[in-house]
Amino acid sequence: MSKITVTRLYKEDINTFLPLVQELMEHTVEENLLKVRFTEMFEHRYQCRGIYIEGELAGVFGLWFAVRHYAGKTCEVDHVYIKPEFRNRGLGKQVFQWIYDYARAEGCETSELNTYVHNFPSHKFYMNENYVIKGYHFLKKL
Repeated sequence: MSKITVTRLYKEDINTFLPLVQELMEHTVEENLLKVRFTEMFEHRYQCRGIYIEGELAGVFGLWFAVRHYAGKTCEVDHVYIKPEFRNRGLGKQVFQWIYDYARAEGCETSELNTYVHNFPSHKFYMNENYVIKGYHFLKKL
């Protein structure tokens, strides 16, 4: 099992992490619009992290921090993506242990996330991490 290094990425690093987010999203959002959105996200309670193995970017994820009436202070994990050539090596477990440790240090009581309905491997992974399905995520274009 390779040891990971988790590094904070900033809006200036957008060209580093954006291609990985686009892979996760299957390029459903135009690149320039994604750049605008990520620039704005950094102005809120959002952090981006790169997952590195021996100096090579192997994946990316985001974190949102909030206080919710049903969950207390929470860390919402967003757009977790590990490049295919780095999968099935135990990196996900390492990444999520890093997230739990970091979130606890930030005073979080809970961790939550959304995942695409068709991403069955992620469902299995998150359930093995003791996440429970608490509802459905609805989206309406305005």
